[in-house]
Amino acid sequence: MSVMYGEDDLIPISALQHFLFCSRQCALIHVEQAWAENRLTAEGRIMHDRVHDEGAESRGDVRTERGVSLRSLELGLIGKADVVEFHKTGDGTWLPFPVEYKRGKPKIEDWDRVQLCAQALCLQEMLGVCIPQGAIFYGTPRRREVVDFTQELRDKTADAAGAVRRLLEEGATPGPEYKKRCDNCSMAGLCLPKVIERKRSVSKYLEKETAE
Repeated sequence: MSVMYGEDDLIPISALQHFLFCSRQCALIHVEQAWAENRLTAEGRIMHDRVHDEGAESRGDVRTERGVSLRSLELGLIGKADVVEFHKTGDGTWLPFPVEYKRGKPKIEDWDRVQLCAQALCLQEMLGVCIPQGAIFYGTPRRREVVDFTQELRDKTADAAGAVRRLLEEGATPGPEYKKRCDNCSMAGLCLPKVIERKRSVSKYLEKETAE
């Protein structure tokens, strides 16, 4: 029997994307409550605000709801979907199709797909339906990437939720590990991956030299 989490134990869906991108970034934001914005995050925030402000609409066999609140007591998640389209099926029922908006380009890594899948799992639990697909709209090419919610992706999403929960419960921020993507991270000025990592290397060198 799966564990059901209480309302006070729910973690943000966005934390899963933060964690898969960088566990240190996730801890800085969700443990230390630190945040910094740069041009990229500002553009993303503005995009999300515009999407949420457009309101509901209905066109033929597609009904669109925006800024939909989400919750899963099974996974212990809470958040908001940018857009949930409801597609009318052949038997007259409406099948949810979550759409996440991202300002950048499609990624090889599954960071964004896991975030979208988490939204779908919340909707499944809330509405009692199976959701096979969703989409991510990327702002740079201005096109959608359709995402199949395979069992592998569902498992990866559940694992990410568990990993984030353990990180938050431990309350310790992982050390930095500089990668090229750190250069565009809004948290770089707070994380200081190059500086701290360099200091750590010097410390290890001195320990090695004095031990000989």
